[in-house]
Amino acid sequence: MASIWIIFIVFTILSWIVGQQLKSKFSKFSKIPINYGLSGKEVAERMLRENGINDVKVLSVPGQLTDHYNPVNKTVNLSPEVYSGRSVAAAAVAAHECGHAVQHNRAYAFLQMRSRLVPVVSFASKWMQWVLLAGILMVQTVPAILLAGIVLFAMTTLFSFITLPVEIDASQRALVWLGGAGITDKETYPKAKEALRWAAYTYVIAALSSLATLIYYIMIFMGRRD
Repeated sequence: MASIWIIFIVFTILSWIVGQQLKSKFSKFSKIPINYGLSGKEVAERMLRENGINDVKVLSVPGQLTDHYNPVNKTVNLSPEVYSGRSVAAAAVAAHECGHAVQHNRAYAFLQMRSRLVPVVSFASKWMQWVLLAGILMVQTVPAILLAGIVLFAMTTLFSFITLPVEIDASQRALVWLGGAGITDKETYPKAKEALRWAAYTYVIAALSSLATLIYYIMIFMGRRD
């Protein structure tokens, strides 16, 4: 069991470091204004409009870094700092979330795959920890239980890796539009890119952590006769 604790500790530390860097970058770039002085809400509405999307609403949601796009009710949900902010950070995050709306509108393959997996992952997340625990305790007598847990965990790992291209593509769409629309210039564009890059790192760490844990459970299952 020592191996799994080492994995958890390493990735917990990495996740904390990336999270702190993300907060630091967001705080720093929140003080840098953008061209035209648009708020995050205005940036989002303009990007949606210029991409021919007229059925998506831009809303404010409570919390910090709670920004997300909801494909079910077609809403771009922005945290207060992003919704009302008139900075590089606010513009970058708002445009990134609109990047997901553009993906939805254009039927981006990886977004469609991720959406189809949501019900499966929701079920897996609810039960896998109990199935895995029972499987480890009974691995010598009923190995099929652990195998079932591994399958459930594999679904969440797959979801994490499918999320990576979705997030990276949304950032790329955001950066292209921000530059093309003149929202960012040669001084602010690199800052917007850096902010979105650190946000992407959080998904990379989550995916690698999930994969490492999955491999650990597979090793337990494969070595059950040792």
